Amino acid sequence: MEESENYFTKPLNLFEYEQQAQKCLSPMAWDYYASGAWDEITLRDNHAAFDRIKLRPRVLVDVSDRHLTTTILDQPLQMPLLIAPMAFQCLAHPEGELATAKAASSAGVGMVLSTLSTKSLEEVAQIYYSNHSQIPNPPLWFQLYIHRDRHLTRALVERAYTAGYQALCVTVDAPVLGRRERDTRNQFTLPPDLQLANLVTLCGLNIPEEQGESGLFTYFAQQLDPAVTWRDLEWLQSISPLPLAIKGILRADDAVRAVECGAKVIIVSNHGGRQLDGAIASLDALAEVVKAVDGRAEVIVDGGIRRGTDILKALALGAKAVLVGRPVLWGLAVDRQAGVNHVIEILRDELDLAMALSGCAKLEDIDPSLINF
Repeated sequence: MEESENYFTKPLNLFEYEQQAQKCLSPMAWDYYASGAWDEITLRDNHAAFDRIKLRPRVLVDVSDRHLTTTILDQPLQMPLLIAPMAFQCLAHPEGELATAKAASSAGVGMVLSTLSTKSLEEVAQIYYSNHSQIPNPPLWFQLYIHRDRHLTRALVERAYTAGYQALCVTVDAPVLGRRERDTRNQFTLPPDLQLANLVTLCGLNIPEEQGESGLFTYFAQQLDPAVTWRDLEWLQSISPLPLAIKGILRADDAVRAVECGAKVIIVSNHGGRQLDGAIASLDALAEVVKAVDGRAEVIVDGGIRRGTDILKALALGAKAVLVGRPVLWGLAVDRQAGVNHVIEILRDELDLAMALSGCAKLEDIDPSLINF
């Protein structure tokens, strides 16, 4: 009877995981994960953009044998999904990024580790590559914030390369931190038992406690370089052979410029609605960016994905894969690695069903004709 009860209380979808996660997290952690900038208009619009798009399914197509596998930068994915870079995952559960890495690796989806992780990049890589399943290791990328201290930035890049990360994911939409009022109200900082695992050992950096202010806002103002330009992409390529994925593009001209500067992946993103409030939804920028890139780089989109049909819509608009963020944290908070695994499983099953009902046996069958423009 106990197993039956547990079965029926297990979340059926990502929205139910979100509801349960709020009960598991401290108010400060919940607000940090869930909040957006200012009035949270862009935060809400990210998912609403998916709801606005309707599908035109094909019928009488043999969908008895469906395939969800793909590649990104020639690296295998069991489905077109990577876990987005998210800071401070140990706020959700003490295993934090290590549990997320185990889940991603075992499911055959990619993972992008944040510069501001609470487990070191070396620990995460070791866990990620120790997966002994029959699934080839999917992509493991390192997300980079360019700090004022370029020696620190270089050291992070070198450590990522040495540890086996396969690409650098450079976040370009945060020259300064967006104003997240919930964090300001909470005077957000990390609990004493957590630290910036990639930075504290290098130079003692951590999130400060700031009276009347978000410690993260203060950290960005003190440590990150607001003078970063396109020339810095050339500098990164001069110090590392890792391919560049540029995260935070919402315009066609910026996408073209990124490709001209050597980017191999363009990530269409508004930082989960956490930077410039009032910015367009990531999905609304996707088709324009895909057209401008014109196959010269692979395009990924993030922001607001909560259903398998959302992934289908993103692929139909030209994305090669998607990044999923907050739902992974909800799974981690509710049930550690098993929760993250289940979140991935839900999205996989929903995408598989959506493909079948849309007349798509493989990812290559998903095209713009499925979208009702």
